[in-house]
Amino acid sequence: MTGVHLVVPGGVDDPLRPSGGNVYDRHVSRGLTATGWRVHEHAVPGRWPGADATARRGLADVLAGVPDGGLVLADGLVASAVPEVTVPAAHRLGLVVLVHMPLGEACPGAAPRERAVLAAAVSVVTTSRWTRQWLLDRYALPGARVHVAEPGAGPADVAPGSADGGELLCVGAVTPGKGHDVLLAALATVTDLPWRCAWAGALGLDPAFVDRLRRGAEESGIAGRLRFAGPLSADDLADAYAAADVLVLASRAETYGMVVTEALARGLPVLATAVGGVPEALGEAGDGSRPGLLVAPGSATAFAAALRAWLGDRDLRQRLRCSARRRRSTLSGWSETSSAVARVLSDLGARPDR
Repeated sequence: MTGVHLVVPGGVDDPLRPSGGNVYDRHVSRGLTATGWRVHEHAVPGRWPGADATARRGLADVLAGVPDGGLVLADGLVASAVPEVTVPAAHRLGLVVLVHMPLGEACPGAAPRERAVLAAAVSVVTTSRWTRQWLLDRYALPGARVHVAEPGAGPADVAPGSADGGELLCVGAVTPGKGHDVLLAALATVTDLPWRCAWAGALGLDPAFVDRLRRGAEESGIAGRLRFAGPLSADDLADAYAAADVLVLASRAETYGMVVTEALARGLPVLATAVGGVPEALGEAGDGSRPGLLVAPGSATAFAAALRAWLGDRDLRQRLRCSARRRRSTLSGWSETSSAVARVLSDLGARPDR
């Protein structure tokens, strides 16, 4: 086999709907191409994973167009949602599923469908050790067929930081899963300390939730210190990181948390919930120190305590900043991610064009 057919969700480059999965897919596509792979990219329209009949037909048409024995690297947001399409196709293709987020973890009812797809795949690539273990535990997949290719972190300048540490940045779509309601409640309890918080992320995925947050900010008196920035371009997001002192992430679930390593690449400490792959992404600096604070998910009280510690203790801020800058030097790049994916493909007998 030569080359690979990359199947991704439609809108992978939509600036109004940025996501870590889209960024990952784009870097892997470029990385494979740069190392000689012929990448045939297929963006399948539809609101994945909740695919309608039109979306299912679109995927079926894409897979039908791949020659027998062809190698397919499919984003799990698409492939795992429709076993009635992907499982039959897997019988004649080399299907590799790239799992950013287990659908069965977010929605247990989706687990049987996802299990069927992953069992039919010749290999599965996950973005974290946590995700790999989750799949092995829930779906009893053969361990030799499930691999890890952690997201990379691009090079970036160190953020200078401010004296009071009060520039807080939260990056992620404003949805219940990202815990913005928990963060809002925590922020409302530390109004005696100096801080301003920017929320960078899509606002249109759950408008009712966003409206509740806006009302909550007004009612708690912090609306003037909270900025709903919406989705940012790559340059504007880089500027937001550069202006920040710390990343705050109150997610209820994360399979890895690419924003964590994006922050660490700039020497920014992280205050986050200890969910999924977040501890893995946060990691440790070379001296064994942790470049941030992790708290229990879903607890505004615990998150408020972390905020108060960060904002009120200059020595703690300095220690965490030093640790984050040390951790920065240990982060892997996107070329390592692409190489890990390429090894999986090569082990299946595929090869890049030379």
